[in-house]
Amino acid sequence: MSEEPVLSLRDLHRTYRSGDRLLHVLDGAELDLNAGEIVGLVGPSGSGKSSLLHAAGLLERPTSGRVLVEGRDCTDLSDALRTRVRLATIGFVYQAHHLSPEFSAAENVMLPQLMAGRSPAAARARAADLLSDLGLAERLEHQPAQLSGGEQQRVAVARALANRPRILLADEPTGNLDPETSASVFESLRSMVRGQGVAALIATHNLELAGRMDRVLTLRQGRILPA
Repeated sequence: MSEEPVLSLRDLHRTYRSGDRLLHVLDGAELDLNAGEIVGLVGPSGSGKSSLLHAAGLLERPTSGRVLVEGRDCTDLSDALRTRVRLATIGFVYQAHHLSPEFSAAENVMLPQLMAGRSPAAARARAADLLSDLGLAERLEHQPAQLSGGEQQRVAVARALANRPRILLADEPTGNLDPETSASVFESLRSMVRGQGVAALIATHNLELAGRMDRVLTLRQGRILPA
């Protein structure tokens, strides 16, 4: 019997009001994401990729439909419970790194661990291991402003994986980088995800990078189709 998907979206709808108009960004979107696979999500700007990721990551509630994380329907959970599921199960990487500028690279990776209740010593050890694996062993105490764009994104990847999530959601994680750095950061992300057996859903405009993933889905007119 096949293993249950770690993330399932069922008949997902997301509607926004713009003045007197209703914008139907998601219109019955569905997907299953399995442990250990890396899935690309492509589609034109404005197609709803970010809205889908926000719903999948329990950051926004869909207008209707269901979001199941490890088989648990999380759609109607309270905000406090949704936060607990996110912290324990889901990691995020964005196009902008969103690192705290006053903290070092290591401290940025420690933050989600401390929020989850890990001791400072254990959090620092985990941060050092992750950053070293990403080629940043000599940059642990550097603040984001002292890092290159590629290094900043590697720190963001380490932070997303710090709590050993089952799911990684990434929204244009290399979109702000030049092609060479983009390819390098993506390879780092892919290597880390593979090594930890994480299920990853990565939204990207970069079709060359999408082609390196296990499969690619297209978001079109609010629905998900094979690319």
